[in-house]
Amino acid sequence: MPARVLDGQQIRDRILSELRPEIDALAEAGCRPGLAAVLVGHDPGSEIYVRNKIQACHSLGLHSEKITPPDSVSTGELLDLVDLLNRRDDIDGILVQLPLPRQVDSRRVLLAVDSAKDVDGFHPYNVGALVAGQPGLVPCTPAGILEILKRSGIPIAGRRAVVLGRSDIVGKPAALLLMHENATVTICHSKTQDLAQVASQADILVAALGRPAMVTGEFIRSGATVIDVGITRLQDSTQVERVFAALPAKIEEFRRKGSLLVGDVHPAEVIERAGAYTPVPGGVGPLTIAMLMSNTVRACRLRRASSLPASPEVVC
Repeated sequence: MPARVLDGQQIRDRILSELRPEIDALAEAGCRPGLAAVLVGHDPGSEIYVRNKIQACHSLGLHSEKITPPDSVSTGELLDLVDLLNRRDDIDGILVQLPLPRQVDSRRVLLAVDSAKDVDGFHPYNVGALVAGQPGLVPCTPAGILEILKRSGIPIAGRRAVVLGRSDIVGKPAALLLMHENATVTICHSKTQDLAQVASQADILVAALGRPAMVTGEFIRSGATVIDVGITRLQDSTQVERVFAALPAKIEEFRRKGSLLVGDVHPAEVIERAGAYTPVPGGVGPLTIAMLMSNTVRACRLRRASSLPASPEVVC
């Protein structure tokens, strides 16, 4: 029986529909959540990401601003910009789109963002809050992974979860979130011995390695839930024909488009082995922007807790 597809687009739409009344209530109380996106230069991928984020803000009724310093911007100039945004009361969330130009000290810029406005969840204060299980702003992609599991009815407590990848952006926070939900968590990385054997013991397997189609059937326990965080655009026909050999419709799509997106998990073998999985595209990706919107609303509430009427949290 083919694996169940966990549709990230449907879950995203549910989250956004739940956020709208929360945003309306905040607006009635005199607070319209605001997001500032800092986009340096003209990287095509970054421009698409920021445009999608701004469009999501508009569709929900959030205030948003896109600030576009030139490629030549210095670290000092970006620090001054972040300081200005930190001091603006109408801005609840600050997003500095990566990558930044080589002459910019990205770490200094990210650390300069007020932790209360750090909607990416990268600031050490928010990382510490996540470790301690305290209220804070959680990185968007790991938060989206948890929403997919919960809203799809996938049991977490007592289950064995294996996270492939230890990045600060996905792997580590995803492992912490799963641990807080009472999963038994193993984090794997480039030095893990017998990687496939460790992965194959997971009830929940999170693949965040950044290596296209690396996670083959031998990594997947029969019936496991597989969350594929990776996304790579393949343009080499030999590679496409190897990865999608069992999916002729995908090869035909490649011939029409000239490229195909693939995740870290082998797209044909996951269907045969898993009980449920997130596709690429259409799985984890849509949740990242939804959780950014959620974090912006959450930041607005946390910053103004004493002046706003109580309201239940929609998503964490």
